[in-house]
Amino acid sequence: MNDPLEARQHAPATQRNQGPILQVLLQVLPPRGTILEVSSGTGEHAIFLAPRLRPRKWIPSDPDPDARASIAAWRKHCPTDNLYPPIALDARDPVWAVEQDELPEALQDIDFKHDPIVAIVNINMIHIAPWSACLGLMSRARQILPPGGILYLYGPFKQGGKHTAPSNAAFDERLQAQNPEWGVRDLDEVVAVAQAQSLSLVKTYVMPANNLSVIFQA
Repeated sequence: MNDPLEARQHAPATQRNQGPILQVLLQVLPPRGTILEVSSGTGEHAIFLAPRLRPRKWIPSDPDPDARASIAAWRKHCPTDNLYPPIALDARDPVWAVEQDELPEALQDIDFKHDPIVAIVNINMIHIAPWSACLGLMSRARQILPPGGILYLYGPFKQGGKHTAPSNAAFDERLQAQNPEWGVRDLDEVVAVAQAQSLSLVKTYVMPANNLSVIFQA
């Protein structure tokens, strides 16, 4: 019988950026409530961040079943009572699972009246997804987040139409060679999409390896 822990995937960059991300989240997140992580990938961020952000609850999600299996395996390996099982969610979906009247089984223990979703966290997604994923993220964030709710983005960005480092330019070329719909996004364009959805840019933080943390508020 296969060991379910073998489903765990590993992203080396996670080890480098999880500490700095935590420090920003501790500054910007509301003190209570539920955090929805969109595009959780391997699940390593979830198992690191969730226990350090108590009493907040953390819902991981990903559209890829292999990623969800990895998240579930990491959750089993590093159990914490405020981290929920992963749910299937694609940022481009017109309605997300957390908005539906009948919630996924994994979320039926959450009292969203007591612990509403007050923040959406999205780490390293919009550059390895079609632009429509960014549009969907902003659209649903507007619908889901309460006034004062936080949308947190992390990743590489162009600024003023230009790359901030040669390494980011090379990374952008590799992404677009892999999929023409991918690529490092221009921060001004991302902010414009957010503002069109009534999400205000609060602050940007310079992060390691030429990345940014970008904070929006509903």
